[in-house]
Amino acid sequence: MERKVAWTTYSDKDLKKLETISKNYIKFLDSGKTERECVTEAVKLAEKHGYRDFAQVIAKGEKLSAGDCVYSNCMGKAIMFFKVGRQPLDKGMNIVGAHIDSPRIDLKQNPMYEDSGLAYLDTHYYGGIKKYQWVTLPLAMHGVVAKKDGTVVNIVIGEDPKDPVVGISDLLPHLAADQMGKKGSAVIEGEALDVIIGSKPLKDEEKEPVKAAILALLKEKYDIEEEDFLSAEIEIVPAGPAREFGLDRSMILGYGHDDRVCAYAQLEAIFDISDVPEYTICCILADKEEIGSVGATGMSAKYFENAVAELINCTGDYCDLKLRRTLAASRMLSCDVSAGYDPLFAGAFERKNSAFLGRGVCFNKYTGSRGKGGSNDANAEYMGCLRKLMDDAGVNFQTAELGKVDQGGGGTIAYICAAYGMNVIDSGVAVLSMHAPYEIISKADLFEAVKAYRAFLINA
Repeated sequence: MERKVAWTTYSDKDLKKLETISKNYIKFLDSGKTERECVTEAVKLAEKHGYRDFAQVIAKGEKLSAGDCVYSNCMGKAIMFFKVGRQPLDKGMNIVGAHIDSPRIDLKQNPMYEDSGLAYLDTHYYGGIKKYQWVTLPLAMHGVVAKKDGTVVNIVIGEDPKDPVVGISDLLPHLAADQMGKKGSAVIEGEALDVIIGSKPLKDEEKEPVKAAILALLKEKYDIEEEDFLSAEIEIVPAGPAREFGLDRSMILGYGHDDRVCAYAQLEAIFDISDVPEYTICCILADKEEIGSVGATGMSAKYFENAVAELINCTGDYCDLKLRRTLAASRMLSCDVSAGYDPLFAGAFERKNSAFLGRGVCFNKYTGSRGKGGSNDANAEYMGCLRKLMDDAGVNFQTAELGKVDQGGGGTIAYICAAYGMNVIDSGVAVLSMHAPYEIISKADLFEAVKAYRAFLINA
């Protein structure tokens, strides 16, 4: 039952493809450190492959036919891609879906203050993080500031080698006796994750001179005022590029593998399909998964259902029954990362049901926590079909659970889409140090994910 190490199965041609995909993924990871940036990069890739803005197609009252390709952008923070197939939509679609938000630190709406000669930004962390991992790192600022006049200012500070970086301080070990006696969850409190942004006072300014100097700098460079933070979305993320990892360069170290590695694998797969598919194929990149898939851009919202309704209308005559039949008849891979087995923390895993780096794309029949709470739990028949599909396509795959039964757990967007009645299973890439500022994946698993998602979109 032990799965093959994928590396042992590759030809020289395979290895060349693997390295090309890995290099392109690193570029995508560096360019898309936020969900907004991921959508922007995805649109660029889509338009190179002939995809059109679905909103414009709808506005013009155009009809779509087999082979047509469109994308539907949801508020610049989630996006869907469709390639129309030969079969009627109510025969179902082949869908791959990932999320493009990652754990991070967000700015509060009223973030800026000065204390003891230092200027700070007050923060609220996003998603499940170990707070102590985010201190003493070089951090960057990414996001947008929406001004009252309707203009939107894009902010990226800390990525160019000429840029300064920001960061969060920690207590020196010489004075940390009390701190080191705390539980790991309390070593750094959430309210202590404030970002240092400056220390040079503005000349002749008596009240908060360092803060005043920073505000003057922001006004000069970005034409924004302190009050503009009220309508800003600025994310604090690790600064710097993703890197090849390991002396053999077999892995990738970077921020946001969860879940941008699956998102990129989906894009690589769907854009590689040039022929007209038998069934309509769809790629979903969703937001807000790390906080429960809520909000207008989370998978619990109706934008996917609405886009499918518009697609039905553009390929024939719309009716609610046809929409329901289309969704219920569809087949989906919920593409999210899985916990990679780490021998240094073997006690958290059940080895024979764990995902190992380098053994291929991972299928999780169920996720959830303890007693499968919050899980999708895919049907055995569906898993049987996927086993054959993967074997026929020569895909290296493995199956896994998320650690020991009573250890913890997690969830994905699978259960949300399963509510339509479609067959859904979780499928993704094994990750070491998941949810840390820097995570680790195997290039081989990325390569196998691309192969798996392409095979599924064409043949499911």
